Amino acid sequence: MSSLVDALGIASARIYAAFGSKEGLFREAVALYEQAEGGFAGRALLEPGVRSAIKRMLDDAITTYTQQGRPAGCLVVSAASSTSPDGAGVQQWLREHRRQRTESIVARLQQAKANQELGENIDVQGLGDFYATFLHGISTQARDGVPADRLRQSVDVALSLLPLEPPSLEQTPDPAGA
Repeated sequence: MSSLVDALGIASARIYAAFGSKEGLFREAVALYEQAEGGFAGRALLEPGVRSAIKRMLDDAITTYTQQGRPAGCLVVSAASSTSPDGAGVQQWLREHRRQRTESIVARLQQAKANQELGENIDVQGLGDFYATFLHGISTQARDGVPADRLRQSVDVALSLLPLEPPSLEQTPDPAGA
């Protein structure tokens, strides 16, 4: 907040008032973050091929969370542990953001299963929960100073849960039975 006060040259109370409250300012900051660097996961999950999509999401997380000269980690994950006891509304709002990320990962894996990129016996919910937990863990590790190269090594392990490449068209059964 002190950097913002210095940059704008006005008191923090006036800044909060401009956004309705301290919480309003925080929500606006998160919205801006998610539209810019924090929106990498949604963009990555649009990649063709589930392995490529998950890899890009995790790689982009590492790149975003370990930028020099920027606070390490994810704003939505990191803020969860630093809100005041009277910030129950913000805590719930942040939980919902994290749940939505998990749901988007699960949805991408469901799409991959429907496209026969994953085996029919794969636990999509469990795998999605794993990748969401892993994604949020990257934020914590980055915040704790774990270097990007070590985080990238762990991504290789996480990706080992996915097939190396989607089945070829010759191996994919024709849904029409032709």
